[in-house]
Amino acid sequence: MAASRLPPATLTLKQFVRRQQVLLLYRRILQTIRQVPNDSDRKHLKDWAREEFKRNKSATEEASPTTEAQDLKEANGIVTTTGVRSICVREFSLDLGL
Repeated sequence: MAASRLPPATLTLKQFVRRQQVLLLYRRILQTIRQVPNDSDRKHLKDWAREEFKRNKSATEEASPTTEAQDLKEANGIVTTTGVRSICVREFSLDLGL
């Protein structure tokens, strides 16, 4: 049997799509944080977002029934987008426009 020509770390299509969704979410969070008027709050939120994404970098959802149900809802047009719709921190909230 011939060996696969793909490198061992190649992502599946589902993993690739999920990765793109996460990167898009991260970019939108950072874009929204840029709109915060207070410099110290903006820095705090940026650090928080960066640390949360780093903390969850190795997380996988492949075995999660919730993820499968969400994917099914999206495929059926019940849900149009996934992710965080708003962030509420201290005395203000940010709408991510998702």
